[in-house]
Amino acid sequence: MPAISSYSSRKSRFLDRMNVLVPWQDIADKLLHVYPSSRRGRRPFPLVLMLRIHCLQLWFDLSDGAAEDALHDVLPFRQFAGICDTVPDRTTIMNFRHFLEKHHAGEQILALINQKLKQAGLMLRQGIIIDATIISAPCSVKNKAGQRDPEMHQTRKGNQWYFGMKAHIAVDAATGLTEKVVTTAANVHDLNAADSLITEPVAIVFADAGYRGAEKRDSLTHRVKEWFIAKGPHAVKKLRQHPRLNKQALHDEYVKAGIRAKVEHPFRILKCQFGFSKTRLRGLMKNHNRLSMLFAMCNLVRAGQLAGMS
Repeated sequence: MPAISSYSSRKSRFLDRMNVLVPWQDIADKLLHVYPSSRRGRRPFPLVLMLRIHCLQLWFDLSDGAAEDALHDVLPFRQFAGICDTVPDRTTIMNFRHFLEKHHAGEQILALINQKLKQAGLMLRQGIIIDATIISAPCSVKNKAGQRDPEMHQTRKGNQWYFGMKAHIAVDAATGLTEKVVTTAANVHDLNAADSLITEPVAIVFADAGYRGAEKRDSLTHRVKEWFIAKGPHAVKKLRQHPRLNKQALHDEYVKAGIRAKVEHPFRILKCQFGFSKTRLRGLMKNHNRLSMLFAMCNLVRAGQLAGMS
């Protein structure tokens, strides 16, 4: 008789952690009043089951068809979703995704999870860091419409051109947890999204050189008490030419950079762990809903790290 292995894969351990961290029933209660009932037609799958499948799509970057195949092939996925017999087909999975998009569930789930993190004392709101990252979009025109996504645009970063969108976020300066998400086309300047990111009064805002001039905007002066914006690369280069004379100024830049580094944590989880470095969907609205829910999950992963769950 073969020995029973006690080995637990990284995938299984991750699913075990997220099973504990995600407030499944609270999210379901938030959406239950708009979820289709079984009064007419075929009985729908339970809401929590479909939520779990959708999260598997987000965490492992699965299309609707790939999610159906994975549920058939990967036992930990079926166990995590709670599937005992019938596996939802790709059309059912797609329709549930459309249901979440229609009701802007991503923003609701991000707000719900952030509320719980505040109650747990993990979002201190003593200061925030704002930043943006480029998410590429398919630039091929080999599709039914014969054109690229009209809501995406191209931009240049350094000497490299990108086509896609931008995810602008505001994170807690102490913990690196995402408070707010704004989605725009890639050609929108970071500074133009600052108004949408900072909607409530805050004591301190840290930002990189792309936000220079934000402190002079009338719409932001009454919301932010103090700004700490990094100098541009050319200004820092000049400071380094005379390090002894500019010792304090260089030290200040290093301190600001060290604090701003926390904003890279959710970007790392988003792109490296969840694999969202390129859009799967067309249109900013659909991608905003997906990003909002992804950053909500990033917050839970980060909260688990802060709690020592590795």
